[in-house]
Amino acid sequence: MNAHHTHPTATLAPGRTVTVVLLKSRDRQVRYPATVERDDGVHAVVRAPWAGPPVRDFGFVRFESGDVFTEHYWRDRWFSVKEVRAADGRLKGWYCDITRPARVAADTLTTWDLELDLWVSPDRSAVLRLDEDEFEAEGLAERDPEAADRARRALDDLERLARTGGFTALLD
Repeated sequence: MNAHHTHPTATLAPGRTVTVVLLKSRDRQVRYPATVERDDGVHAVVRAPWAGPPVRDFGFVRFESGDVFTEHYWRDRWFSVKEVRAADGRLKGWYCDITRPARVAADTLTTWDLELDLWVSPDRSAVLRLDEDEFEAEGLAERDPEAADRARRALDDLERLARTGGFTALLD
């Protein structure tokens, strides 16, 4: 059965393990297991341990072994939000990826990373736009101007939510 992407049929059951697939430019992809927290058919939430190298230091935050990511994906929004906590439960902040809307199948959750990112510190005093140069270099604006426009608008919307306090309501 070929489900049209605007009418999702698969809803992920809490407690089950799914594979998160992040499609990146130049045919790269990242895959990792995550546990489903909840899914209402539009907004899916999964939890996964940090799946990258033992330490990744961005300068403004370090992702490390033991960190836990609670990841929010939407089937109708052009971003995902990852709440990052240390092994002891301390909130490190939120890493937001600008992506095409998530696609959910029986055991996978797939998004297309559009290079733009936003970092929000725990107290929201730092809201950093990231990778705008990579986004421009990728040439999405030339290949798919509508998608590039939606990506830029999604970044603006997320930044506004982070700066005005609407951010936490988004994740409920």
